[in-house]
Amino acid sequence: MHPVNASLDEHLPADHKLNKVYRVGAGLTGLLLVVFGILGLIHRIGFFNTGGDTVLALNTNGALSVLSICIGALLIAGMVVGGSFASTLNIVLGLLFIASGFVNLALLDTGMNFLAFRIQNVLFSFVVGVMLMWFGMYGRVGSALPHDNPYWRARHPEQAAREQRATAGRR
Repeated sequence: MHPVNASLDEHLPADHKLNKVYRVGAGLTGLLLVVFGILGLIHRIGFFNTGGDTVLALNTNGALSVLSICIGALLIAGMVVGGSFASTLNIVLGLLFIASGFVNLALLDTGMNFLAFRIQNVLFSFVVGVMLMWFGMYGRVGSALPHDNPYWRARHPEQAAREQRATAGRR
């Protein structure tokens, strides 16, 4: 049996239908984060203020606002690039959002909570993380991927070649 040749950085054709899913996920999430960050900056909340300043029902400060804008801009860039880059970016940032949720959950009510997280921020971080991972993994992982899927073909090169020869023989 040959090793699987699939990796997270494989190239997906730019016109592949999965590209839309990756782009929409990155773009909508990026837009949400940029809007949240801009609204936080407009409120002129202190950079490391840990008071109860809220924007869109989430606690925030200047540092969290700037971080949100930067990550949102990165996701929007992923939307523009699209393809495997957007998919991989969604997966990686989704994992980082989930990790951030756990870290900030541990930092709640401590002096080290410099991003002013509250429980609603932690829950938001978990939801955004799972959502980004779903958008990034859609059509990329699973046990029932269709045989025309480029990721399935990369994981099963011999069977994909046999199927391609069989369909070419029928023409």
